[in-house]
Amino acid sequence: MGRYLIAGNWKMNLNQSDSRALAAAIAAQAGDVEADLLVCPPHVYLNQVAAEIAGTPVALGAQNAYHEPSGAFTGETSVAMLADVGCQFAILGHSERRHVMGETDADVNKKLHAVLAGGLTPIVCVGELLAERESGQTDAVIAKQFEGSLAGLTAEDATKIVLAYEPVWAIGTGKVATPDQAEQVHAGLRKLLSDRYNAEIAKSIRLLYGGSVKPDNAAELMSQPNVDGVLVGGASLKAADFLAIAAGASKAS
Repeated sequence: MGRYLIAGNWKMNLNQSDSRALAAAIAAQAGDVEADLLVCPPHVYLNQVAAEIAGTPVALGAQNAYHEPSGAFTGETSVAMLADVGCQFAILGHSERRHVMGETDADVNKKLHAVLAGGLTPIVCVGELLAERESGQTDAVIAKQFEGSLAGLTAEDATKIVLAYEPVWAIGTGKVATPDQAEQVHAGLRKLLSDRYNAEIAKSIRLLYGGSVKPDNAAELMSQPNVDGVLVGGASLKAADFLAIAAGASKAS
């Protein structure tokens, strides 16, 4: 595992044909990238994308997971089902899940423990709203989400997670946190991890930045000491852009 993880969250975009073509294009050049690559298509296309990236360095992830192992939960997808189709990662607590679908830190925490128990790597997202940043609440909001979402996480399991900072005000808006702003929050997350566990564990956990990441800002963001990769939204829908962002990892090294 390298330092940098470049994760593409396709959200609710693309059809089956486009998803397969995008996955194939990324997989074809994955060997030339000095970073770990992850694609997270919509659930309905996980099987098809898995087939396109089979045997390549590209990993497969889900955009969400449910905490119950089975049962009458219409519309949900269990961790075992995701693992069955080849998922290695699951995004949890994405800002849209929190602020559009109403998920709480407690919801994210239940999913976190289920994903870990199922052998997948959770990417746990935290981030503040514009009003919260403007009122100086960023650190408090991040700390609250950190504590609630990661409640009950042992030191051993902490080494198996990824954290992503997503300033909600910079997602799909064209705005982006400056490298200094991103680094400040990432450094704060590293300290929260160090205070809860220890410096060695804190250093081992990859911290991603997500929020209007593009080819022209990726390298500068990843050059920050505590930014270990990026969670890419819109720019992950074009292979050339996604791979250019991934190339930024080598420039940042």
